Amino acid sequence: MKSFRVLLYVAVVVSLGACASGGGNNSTVAPIPDPRVGLKPGLKDAGKAAWNLKLINNTPPSEKFVGSTNSDLSFYKNYVIQGNYNGFEVWDITRPSSPALKVGYYCPASQSDVSVFRNLLFVSGEGQGGRLDCTSAGVHDSVSHDRLRGIRIFDLSDVANPKYIANVQTCRGSHTHTVVIDPNDSANVYVYISGSAPVRSPTELPGCVRQSPDSNPNSSLFRIEVIKVPLAAPQQAAVVSSARIFDSLTAPPTHAEMPQDVAEAARVADSARTHGGFTAKAFGMEHVLWPGLVNPLLDSVARSNGRTAATAADSAALRTNIQTIVDRMFGVNQPRTGPAPGPNQCHDITVYPAIGLAGGACGGYGMLLDISDAAHPRRIGAVADSNFSYWHSATFNNDGTKLLFSDEWGGGGQPKCRDYDKPQWGADAIFTVSDRRMTFQSYYKMLAPQTANENCVAHNGSLIPVPGRDIMVQAWYQGGISVFDWTDAAHPKEIAFFDRGPVDGTKPVGGGSWSAYWYNGYIYSSEIARGLDVFELQPSGLLSRNEIEAAKLVHFDYFNTQDQPKITWPATFVLARAYVDQLERSNGLSVERVKLVRQELARAEKSQGQARRDALSQLASSLGQDAASSSDQAKVRKLTGVLTELANTAATGAQ
Repeated sequence: MKSFRVLLYVAVVVSLGACASGGGNNSTVAPIPDPRVGLKPGLKDAGKAAWNLKLINNTPPSEKFVGSTNSDLSFYKNYVIQGNYNGFEVWDITRPSSPALKVGYYCPASQSDVSVFRNLLFVSGEGQGGRLDCTSAGVHDSVSHDRLRGIRIFDLSDVANPKYIANVQTCRGSHTHTVVIDPNDSANVYVYISGSAPVRSPTELPGCVRQSPDSNPNSSLFRIEVIKVPLAAPQQAAVVSSARIFDSLTAPPTHAEMPQDVAEAARVADSARTHGGFTAKAFGMEHVLWPGLVNPLLDSVARSNGRTAATAADSAALRTNIQTIVDRMFGVNQPRTGPAPGPNQCHDITVYPAIGLAGGACGGYGMLLDISDAAHPRRIGAVADSNFSYWHSATFNNDGTKLLFSDEWGGGGQPKCRDYDKPQWGADAIFTVSDRRMTFQSYYKMLAPQTANENCVAHNGSLIPVPGRDIMVQAWYQGGISVFDWTDAAHPKEIAFFDRGPVDGTKPVGGGSWSAYWYNGYIYSSEIARGLDVFELQPSGLLSRNEIEAAKLVHFDYFNTQDQPKITWPATFVLARAYVDQLERSNGLSVERVKLVRQELARAEKSQGQARRDALSQLASSLGQDAASSSDQAKVRKLTGVLTELANTAATGAQ
């Protein structure tokens, strides 16, 4: 008997086919059975499945980065910058089908989240082992002045030779960060820091305070740091404010873990203890503690006992106290006399300076922030959802009327797309935004069931600049890449996908797409284990060639997905044809009228000067009359506007 999730997927793709236009095209209806299910495993030779999306290149990491996790992406001119736990790589994408390594900069730190602004590159560091000097020596004490936790700043003026010019240390490190442009401040750029690590000792970084705000108003919890970077002197970058956007929030509702996961976590923890590992309980499950947390603690215990290396006695002492240490570090399992406090950090913040708003994915809440004063962001709304486990990232649509949040249930390392996992867990939640208030509309989840050996959950994505539609490409780790349309916020639809089989078919091994972003005509994906992927959208009944070509009209000089730019399209015949395709798909104009409009467009394009202007003006005028009776009046008006602009430039020869 098919699982509920498989049956739900079949229902979704059948409904997609029923409402799609341009019939007769196999790429209009998703293939059944889903080719993503049952793919052959393998690191370099895994099976592949694609629909309306073509992989045109996979470039493996360079030598120093092989075996280390590839993380986020940023874009600068004709380069893609790929973060990696060993530093970052810069790829020349002048020829997207053949990326060439420009430089691999070795500088270990988790998780090396990357962003650019003009010639400046910002790189996050949060783990215990990152060093100020970028070496691989690690940091072998719980308190050390060699540790880097915060932001590194590089000058990319000479891309082949990045210059490390500054760092800004923060009390909780930088898991991710967001570059913020203040339209009213051309002399500076700002960086919002999202740090989720335990608060550092004030001995390591003066001013850090572990106590909660109710016991110490200078607490390093319940805030985000704001860094100001003077563009004329970026080496003087410094924290200028600490925005307390979490004030007055209480713990949100949440859901328990799947019983299968609780049992498996207990089994793994028991095995780890048997082999000398350290475990602790948090959030309803037992967890195996990672060496980056345990080793500095062991070193500190040894030093306190006058030893240079930890002994069995030191390990036993730490084991006795590890649960208390974890409780204190992460603020869990604490006795409460009142409501538990809400989240005290954001995972990711996406800013949209053109509308003065930001979306904060902040652990247990999705937040709406006012960033009209970039140095002092202010919370103006917050939503919670018991179906969400960990609010991870945010994306606005282009006109700022919708906001999508993703849920990284399982932290990115767990298989959360199995056939029995609920489709509203580990998914996206889509909200409409009106009068600065968020209203829930629907969930979206990549529905192809994945195996228990594949880490899979909603992760990083970006808008694809198709005019007149809200379309997004999104990474799902080993669930692959999904392209979906959320123009109708209540009914998002998948329109393209790509997936590989598991990295390993016998046991869980991390891999898959960390980030999938559109940049100047192509989709680039940071594949955790396999390098850099480049994709090209394929025309279908769900997305026409004209729409894809219109998206390619949008060009950025640099791009960070967490710093959303306002997208505009130049008035061209391609743009006009894209709108005509959409009107055909939505039945906004009759079949006969669509055919006539296309004929008139073709005739106008072949004309020049005054003849072109007259043809376009006449077509715009007649379409203006159609708008009143159209079922898609807004789209007809968009088309009319493009034709009018083309007509106005025709006589000058500008188009």
